[in-house]
Amino acid sequence: MYIKRAVEDTVIKIKDMFPVLLVTGPRQVGKTTLLQKLMEQDRRYVTLDDPNARYLAKNDPALFLQRYKPPVLIDEIQYATELLPYIKMSVDKNKKNGDFWITGSQVFRLMKDVSESLAGRVGIINLLGLSDAEIYDYESVPFTVDSDRLLDRIDKTKIQGLNKIYERIFRGSMPVLCADKNIDWETYYRSYVETYLQRDIRDLTQVGDEMQFYNFMTVVAANTSKPVIYEEIAGSVGVSAPTVKRWLSILVSSHIVALVQPYQNNMLKRVVKMPLLHFLDTGLAAYLLRWGNAEALEKGAMSGQFFESFVFSEIYKSYLNAGKEPPIYYYRDKDKKEIDLLIYQNGTLSPIEIKKAGSPGRTAIKNFHILNALETPQKIKNELKVKVGNGAVICMSNDLLPIDDKNWFVPVDMI
Repeated sequence: MYIKRAVEDTVIKIKDMFPVLLVTGPRQVGKTTLLQKLMEQDRRYVTLDDPNARYLAKNDPALFLQRYKPPVLIDEIQYATELLPYIKMSVDKNKKNGDFWITGSQVFRLMKDVSESLAGRVGIINLLGLSDAEIYDYESVPFTVDSDRLLDRIDKTKIQGLNKIYERIFRGSMPVLCADKNIDWETYYRSYVETYLQRDIRDLTQVGDEMQFYNFMTVVAANTSKPVIYEEIAGSVGVSAPTVKRWLSILVSSHIVALVQPYQNNMLKRVVKMPLLHFLDTGLAAYLLRWGNAEALEKGAMSGQFFESFVFSEIYKSYLNAGKEPPIYYYRDKDKKEIDLLIYQNGTLSPIEIKKAGSPGRTAIKNFHILNALETPQKIKNELKVKVGNGAVICMSNDLLPIDDKNWFVPVDMI
């Protein structure tokens, strides 16, 4: 069963703007399925998972492109990046937008070659697992705390409740798991991790021990929704802090995790520089940490962390699916005052707190006042004036409710 993807309109727009369309993302999130659904009848399809096609692409790229002339969809391009210079020559000669559609999973190997060979010729889309909007079939738009957007969305949103939310968090966002409830969750993720380790990680010279990298992934999952302290992770895994940085960059490039950067402004003093880590598929994180079911996860010690990462990933996907870079930051200072997320757009900063509670109370916005310093009339050299916009507490509330004239309690289902 095909689930309509929110990114479809973005694909159609970008393929008309560039000669090459590249869709990247983790394994099994539906990159190929999406493009096959949208491709025209005359577009050829070839996958470099096929050993024969891969051999030809690597050893005679010119002959490969004679066999698979554009318009063409080339799947898993990272297996034969030797094709990229030849694709460049083809698009420079024909100057036709949409000639080449390509997909790639091993982004850490692929993007350097793409940027060198296809700069200015490629439109890139990052595809992640399914969002709530896709699963429950309602409009996907980038999340903002605009009052009109919130009021419009509450009438179109079905409140799922605590148990349903945690079933969703536990199950994860992989399309095959969402489309078929009969697929065994544990078997699926075991196979997924084995494939990732054996086909992607094994190819990397900086990872010599797959089992140690697996342990690293488990430790990272346990640190979801926390600031990254490289030395602590290194101590838990038994490797050096520089190794943790390299390995974490692999998980980021693979779209397994996202690192949220702290918001920097000279008006805000004592801000820490550590990035914040979020696992992008909570189902994969739950598998790595051996949570047995949704009920145990909801009642467990990491319940709040998983809720925060789920909310982050939904907001993050709402921007990616619109073809936009997520303008998301966070705040934490040396006094340990935190704001979970900050959305910065058009000179306006919107604070967001994430609470797994039905009625979090007004104390949930207690740190929002820190941002008031950004609106003071004081001028600082080379610093843009920033407006503090509406804020939100995303929580398990059953209704959209105002906290004060600028801040809202927002049900998690409304993302």
